[in-house]
Amino acid sequence: MASFLVLHGPNLNLLGSREPDLYGSTTLEEINARLSGIAGEAGHRLESFQSNAEHELLEKVQSARGRGVDMILINPAAFTHTSVALRDALLAAELPFIEIHLSNIHAREAFRSDSFFSDRALGVITGFGAIGYELALRAGLHHLTRKNR
Repeated sequence: MASFLVLHGPNLNLLGSREPDLYGSTTLEEINARLSGIAGEAGHRLESFQSNAEHELLEKVQSARGRGVDMILINPAAFTHTSVALRDALLAAELPFIEIHLSNIHAREAFRSDSFFSDRALGVITGFGAIGYELALRAGLHHLTRKNR
């Protein structure tokens, strides 16, 4: 049984009502419920956490390894372009992670295409809306299964 930690960065608590033309109408609660269902059906554990506070996300990452987390799925949101601290915490955790973005960050303002995480992520899923989280979880499951053979 694998354990996944899903981290949602700032403003993602507003999903479903914030710029639905850009981010879709699916709520964060719906995303988390879908991910929990997929993980549970496959016999794995999944914890989701959202915060607008960088230090709270840092604490989750720093404690992940000690809590038995096998992989992190993270949508750093605005921290994608600003948080060296979150990058450093992910590297220190020494856990594989997948970076997720609802919108295609490469098709938006130029500054949004710069990520502090992509070069160290196992993979990056961007531009597919809420289903991107499911794609990331399925990719993570595949990676861990292949790694454990």
